Amino acid sequence: MAPERSAGGGVQSLQRAFELLERLADTGGEASLSELATSSGLPMPTIHRLIRTLVALGYVRQNTNRRYALGARLIRLGENASLQFGTWARPLLAELVDEVGETANLAVLERDEVVYVAQVPSRHSMRMFTEVGRRLLPHGTGVGKAILSTLPPDEVRALLERTGMPAYTDHTHTDVERFQRHLAKIAKQGWALDESEQELGVRCLAVPVPGAPTPTAVSVSGPEGRLTKEVVTRIAPVVQRIATALSEQLTSRDLSA
Repeated sequence: MAPERSAGGGVQSLQRAFELLERLADTGGEASLSELATSSGLPMPTIHRLIRTLVALGYVRQNTNRRYALGARLIRLGENASLQFGTWARPLLAELVDEVGETANLAVLERDEVVYVAQVPSRHSMRMFTEVGRRLLPHGTGVGKAILSTLPPDEVRALLERTGMPAYTDHTHTDVERFQRHLAKIAKQGWALDESEQELGVRCLAVPVPGAPTPTAVSVSGPEGRLTKEVVTRIAPVVQRIATALSEQLTSRDLSA
């Protein structure tokens, strides 16, 4: 039997399967078949057939309450894609290090956590180091706060309800209402600052990358003694320029589509 074609020339069933995966991702947790039918507009028999196939392949799982969530097999695909994303971004991170003299990082939001996908270290003997692949809750990191500042407040609140707001240090934000007001200020100024909120003695300046296929931020981090508030004010436009350049590369590589 020939596969059913969509109006754009693709395979319609494949198109619909990916749409269902994205609908599940948008829920931030799980959904029933009827909820997926409502959000996607697809007929229930079509959804049932697609979900059954995705479950068999491991890309969707059925929970004990008979609701559906993203499956573990997607983790490897997402992690590999993120690492490749970090690989082509390294030249711009290196340019950032050359200009500001501190360690540059690239991080993405995956499954309620920020994941560091690339880093170019400072040439200073005392420098910041974050292992590529490390996962942290977003409320306690500069990159996480930059990313959350771009999301709708209700999505941020739902994420924080799922993760909680444990304190990494005495400076970590732990109150949802105050934190959301803090994010509004970040969104207005265009960059986030982590002041010993994830690690004592470390300051991090982070900027969201517009148009990324997944919420993304670029940052520079260093000791508070070098990365003073005066230095932050001076280099913030540089980090913003690199974030814009990353966004332009996404467009030219068609990764944001």
